[in-house]
Amino acid sequence: MQILLLSAGFFVLVAISVSSVLLVNKAREDNARVVHTVEAEGQIANLLLEVRRAESATRAYLLSSAPQFLDEYQAAAARILPALDQLEKLTQDNPAQVANAAKLRKAVEQRLSEFARGVDRIKNSDVATAVTVLRDGTSTSAVETIASVGRDMRNEEDRLFRERTETADRTQKLASSVTIAGSAMVLALAFGSVLLVRQSSRARDQAEARMRDANLNLEATVDERTADLREANDEIQRFAYIVSHDLRSPLVNIMGFTSELEELGGDIFRRIGGLTQVATGGPPPAGEIVLEGADKQLSADFAEALGFIKSSIAKMDRLISAILNLTREGRREFVPVKIDTRELIEAIVSTLAHQATEAQAEIHVEPLPNIISDRLALEQIFSNLIDNGIKYLKSGVPGEIRIRGRTKLGYAIFEISDNGRGIDPKDHQRIFDLFRRAGTQDKPGQGIGLAHVRALVRRLGGTMSVSSELNTGSTFTITLPIAWNASNRNADR
Repeated sequence: MQILLLSAGFFVLVAISVSSVLLVNKAREDNARVVHTVEAEGQIANLLLEVRRAESATRAYLLSSAPQFLDEYQAAAARILPALDQLEKLTQDNPAQVANAAKLRKAVEQRLSEFARGVDRIKNSDVATAVTVLRDGTSTSAVETIASVGRDMRNEEDRLFRERTETADRTQKLASSVTIAGSAMVLALAFGSVLLVRQSSRARDQAEARMRDANLNLEATVDERTADLREANDEIQRFAYIVSHDLRSPLVNIMGFTSELEELGGDIFRRIGGLTQVATGGPPPAGEIVLEGADKQLSADFAEALGFIKSSIAKMDRLISAILNLTREGRREFVPVKIDTRELIEAIVSTLAHQATEAQAEIHVEPLPNIISDRLALEQIFSNLIDNGIKYLKSGVPGEIRIRGRTKLGYAIFEISDNGRGIDPKDHQRIFDLFRRAGTQDKPGQGIGLAHVRALVRRLGGTMSVSSELNTGSTFTITLPIAWNASNRNADR
């Protein structure tokens, strides 16, 4: 119902607005026509007045030959034709007035010619002829035409004035009626809306009361589950630390006994070689024993097995060290400080300059936004990503790594892009999993780096994503708060 009322109110307002605009424009046009008619009437009166002034000045000059009357005549005569032009311009929208203006122009020009001849006679001291010209001119067709046409034009403008005034009044009344009707409809809709809002408000208050009761139980449940989750998380970290720490002790023993076994292997195979020579009737060995046949193959297999054991021990040691580092990092409290991000990344780039030179890679650092965050966490994040960019470049292709950044809605967005071997889209999620790696495994690593980076980014209140295709390079995008608050993630780790 509220939606229907709002829709109806919207349509009413639109209709009133459109109608008001149309009626206002119509009223403006009607008023403009009325004003135009008034201007035309005024111009007719002005033109006839100037003709009479010219005639009066001519007669006065005839009677007195005073120069000032000649000046008045000349001034009036000079204004008559421009006034006539203006009148034709004002009446050009009315065919009847156009015809009248043409007749008036012909008569006015004729009358001006008569005035000019009379003035010339006076200037030549031919007063008698001038008097005759002016006396005869008062009854000429030009005078009658001017009076008749002027009267017709005024009557026409009077008629137009009445019609246009009536039209303007009707438009004003219609606009007032539309406004009053629209206002009444808006008031009615507003009254109905108030009733519905009061009804909705009561229903909302009742719903809020029920929701508060439900939230009391929900908050208690959430607090309880959050405490359990935090305790379980801490327990997992303690368990990971204890397990990785306890695994180190037997691993050290295995490494020690493997070294002893490697030393004993030489003695064992020398004895085997000596016994083999004695068994074949030869003299006991006096110097270095050279193994042959099956003994030599057995010695090689033994050395190869020890090599595999030592390689596995080294890998296990690295994994345990990585787990210990992760658990220590997860227990560390972040400390927010103001960081010059460009200076921090340039320092990281300088430490990786040797690897970049060997890989024939160039690292470009563009302008970056400064943020407030944990310095050590940022160093680990960018060090890992830049190191991966150098590590996974395409062989034989000069590498290019670019770090750029921008800000948006309170967040700093960093992009680390390269032109390396790229990542298959189906492996985009896999590379962030712990101990999981994608692509050809021809580079050292335990599959921990990106998982650790994403965990750090999340603890800093940010997000991380990758955009990449095989053989087209990769772009890692990190979004972090510009001003990170230490309380918003440490408590939730």
